[in-house]
Amino acid sequence: MSTITTINPATEKEIHTYNLMTEKQAIDRLESCHAAFLKWRELTHKQRAPYLMKMGQKLRDNADELAALMTAETGKLLKDGHTEVELCAAIFDYTAENGPDVLADEDRKQAVNDKRGVISYQPIGVIYSIQPWNFPLYQPVRVLAANLIAGNGCVLKHASICTGSGLRLRELCIEAGLPEDLFQVLVIDHDTSDKLIAHPKVRGVTMTGSDKAGRHIGALAARELKKTVLELGSNDAYLVLEDADIETAVKFSVMGRLYNNGETCVSAKRFIVTNKVYDAFVGAFVAQMQNIKLGDPTDKDTQLGPLSSQAQFDTVKKQVEASVARGAKILCGGEVPERTGAYYPATVLANLTPGMPAYDDEIFGPVASIIRAIDDEDAMRLANESRYGLGGGIFSKDEDRAFKLARDYFDTGMIRINSFGAADPNMPFGGVKNSGYGREHGGFGMKEFVNIKSILLP
Repeated sequence: MSTITTINPATEKEIHTYNLMTEKQAIDRLESCHAAFLKWRELTHKQRAPYLMKMGQKLRDNADELAALMTAETGKLLKDGHTEVELCAAIFDYTAENGPDVLADEDRKQAVNDKRGVISYQPIGVIYSIQPWNFPLYQPVRVLAANLIAGNGCVLKHASICTGSGLRLRELCIEAGLPEDLFQVLVIDHDTSDKLIAHPKVRGVTMTGSDKAGRHIGALAARELKKTVLELGSNDAYLVLEDADIETAVKFSVMGRLYNNGETCVSAKRFIVTNKVYDAFVGAFVAQMQNIKLGDPTDKDTQLGPLSSQAQFDTVKKQVEASVARGAKILCGGEVPERTGAYYPATVLANLTPGMPAYDDEIFGPVASIIRAIDDEDAMRLANESRYGLGGGIFSKDEDRAFKLARDYFDTGMIRINSFGAADPNMPFGGVKNSGYGREHGGFGMKEFVNIKSILLP
């Protein structure tokens, strides 16, 4: 029988070995989830809400354990793990509090005869959730909460390196009172996962990951005429405009590039800096990046932990080397420390041009790409040249102008002005172009996998 072994990326020590499920075992779990859904759908939204509140509290009650587990499996800073647990609990709370109103029946007059019409948001069945490793709790929770309140069941295939986090999440949900079969976690390989997408009991597929994986999964689901929500990669641009406050821009740029060890889909990755402030920004930014403390992710003084795995380390290292080979200049970092673990230093690259990984692609690690722009207009042009469009940011003292640029011209799904942050339960999350489609959070995710049913009365 094939197995998965999780490895601590900071120590390179094995954590646990899990047996892969057979295709029959996975289908049995899927069909059990469907059976539980048939009962769950009978509850009203208000009756479902208390389950979510209890699940959020259960996460808070076990925050220390969960944070430690995520740090062991993925190398994220322990303090970031605690932040993630609280975000997940807040998502459960938000969904429970707002879901009944968001999903309530809506009365609407028929335009033809002025008779009564009703729009009802009805659950559709089992939603298959395929999630990555960078946020072992948050990624599955944002799907789970929205679909449970809508009345759906959920089957999760988590990334192999955080198998323990996925299984523990399910255990805690059951301890909180959730029907045991309504949320399933499958320990399976990619071939079995592909077969599940075609199973008639799967009614929708949601996936977070690379644009390459998104194309594969989206194509499989489309062939079966199943709706998908895809949140894919990005190389988010943060614009430092001519009137930017340099201290603010540097503060949030460092934070935005290094949060979660730089392994965040909405990390600040490309810093497009106008000529007028280029030297001031780059000098101050590099000074802070080269003083970042790399070390044990459980140490409260550590600012940057290891990458999630040796494979991820190898990918980042190759992307930097390929960029340098094409002419990129290393302003700081780039030299791998001699120590145990998948540690990669905070790195800044400049002199970037199209064709380099640091210019075109997503580097999922603590590597910042500096791109020089002639002026503000040129900065926006360079930002929008990307094939991606998930997040981004603007630094400017003129917030009204920055807002107009963000609203009218920035071709991306989420924009931060003079700040950085990952996600907010009350704001929609998602992107455009190769960053995928569909939205989560802000009430939008609750309606992605429902039957929007029109009922016309005489």
